Amino acid sequence: MSEKEYSYPLDLDWSTDEIVDVTEFFVAVEQAFEGDGVRRGELAARYQAFKRVVPGKSEEKTLFKEFKSRSGLESYDVVKQLKEVEDDQAIIRG
Repeated sequence: MSEKEYSYPLDLDWSTDEIVDVTEFFVAVEQAFEGDGVRRGELAARYQAFKRVVPGKSEEKTLFKEFKSRSGLESYDVVKQLKEVEDDQAIIRG
């Protein structure tokens, strides 16, 4: 795990479970860029949970942009790889 600490874009109107789901997705994005990457299956599950909280494309783009400005990490690139790779055992790296 990285020693870097990032600030996550969160909405105070979300429930605790929703905040956890969004945070876990952004942690998976961090893992894709740092260390050994993240398994596709894990990333897919975290992205699905994220999309239950943030179903709209516009809000997703806003959160991705805000996370990139805080961390320098591009969530869109990781999600793009997720959609392109079919092997569940694949490791996705940023």
